[in-house]
Amino acid sequence: MSFRSARRARRASASPLFTPHGTDRAGRKAARRRLAEAAAKARSEAVGHAAGTAPAEHETPASLYPPSGRPGPASARGNRLRLPAHRMTTAIAAGAYPFLAEGGLGAEGIYIGRDVHAEASFVFDPFALYGKVEGFTNPNVLLAGVIGQGKSALAKSFALRSVAFGYRVYVPCDPKGEWTPVAAALGGTSVALGPGLPGRLNPLDAAPCPASVSESDWAGETRKRRLLLLGSLARTVLGRDLLPMEHTALDVALDAAVTHAADTGRTPLLGDVAAALNNPGQLDEAAGPMSGRLGDAARDLAHAMRRLVHGDLSGMFDAPSTVAFDPDSPMLTIDLSRLGGSGDDTALVLAMTCASAWMESALIDPRGGRRWIVYDEAWRLMRHPGLLQRMQAQWKLSRGLGIANLMVIHRLSDLLTAGDAGSQGRALAEGLLADCSTRIIYRQETDQLHAAATLLGLTSVEAEAIAHLNRGRGLWKVAGRSFIVQHLLHAHELALFDTDARMH
Repeated sequence: MSFRSARRARRASASPLFTPHGTDRAGRKAARRRLAEAAAKARSEAVGHAAGTAPAEHETPASLYPPSGRPGPASARGNRLRLPAHRMTTAIAAGAYPFLAEGGLGAEGIYIGRDVHAEASFVFDPFALYGKVEGFTNPNVLLAGVIGQGKSALAKSFALRSVAFGYRVYVPCDPKGEWTPVAAALGGTSVALGPGLPGRLNPLDAAPCPASVSESDWAGETRKRRLLLLGSLARTVLGRDLLPMEHTALDVALDAAVTHAADTGRTPLLGDVAAALNNPGQLDEAAGPMSGRLGDAARDLAHAMRRLVHGDLSGMFDAPSTVAFDPDSPMLTIDLSRLGGSGDDTALVLAMTCASAWMESALIDPRGGRRWIVYDEAWRLMRHPGLLQRMQAQWKLSRGLGIANLMVIHRLSDLLTAGDAGSQGRALAEGLLADCSTRIIYRQETDQLHAAATLLGLTSVEAEAIAHLNRGRGLWKVAGRSFIVQHLLHAHELALFDTDARMH
């Protein structure tokens, strides 16, 4: 079809609206003229009405209601319209208004940094939140993050800033020696333990008796704590639970060591317990009329305790303590960097068990105030149920003792290395996680997202967020509430906490 014929077809389809097909050219021209005249007349009449020359029959009628509106309760004027309030849960509100941000945890606490979503300051203090935030049942904190994301800087700055609030900080295990400069900057105490070092700690030191407890009751409490310590050490070295007769042998050997030390006017030592275990005749005589030979049952225990006295830990925990515990010191750290270089963590765990037992003299002091207990590099401790049991007891007593435990690990899957599903170690590790009302998650690798989401109950949005967090930025889960927080450091803190100094 040519361009002219197509144009003619389009005009033919539209022209019947104005001129019928049955008219000739002259008729169509006359119709278009009449249409133009009618349009001109309509425009002139519209202009006349606008100038106030409209005829009377076209005048606008008067208003039915006054300017104030329709009278009566049906009127929408004067604030007389009343609609029922619409109620919804916060979960529905979050879906209906997805761009709302958390209001924060209040202004009472230690400054951490910036709330990324709310663009406001973020402060946190577990002692201030306890009893004020629903679901916040304990002051314990879990901190997880891959290497190089700033989790160590967060732990150290949090400890340092806590001192300004009157809190004290104890680090029973510093496997890298990174907390020593922090303790020195605060005027605290750092005890370095290792082969060839002069530091000594006697884990059997008795804590001072509180004024509210009688001497006899306190003697029983001290004996119980020493037995728990010896049992933890023996299980760690043997790699298994103790048999019933081995428990009895430890009990008898401890009593013999305490009696011998009391006769010489000193505190019992681990060497005294090891010597009693190596004396089968003395054990059998002390046990009295009991079935079985106690001396033979204690053979493995004797070899296990010998490692602490004559093995790779000799000289560190088999002598009187060279440092007295100062409850007024703002920070106390136990530097075990000389023991953390080998692939076998048994020596490190044994040393930490002894150091934590020595620190208990401060933890059980009712006048000790609020304190932080920091377990740095705690992933190295997950494979030792004996130490996990001691940690769990400390977690459970955190509210009564007025302490907050901070456990620092790399990945959430580190908790799964404590043992197979259903094992005692796995149950203890998952119990520590359950007893942490605050979970701080720094960036996790992609292959770790499933374990993190399963253990923490993360949503798909939270799991996606922790895979792309920048350095110093973490997901804070506080009693079920979520925050993305950018940790901010002062220039002096940055220089003090720099763990990459050797890389530069």
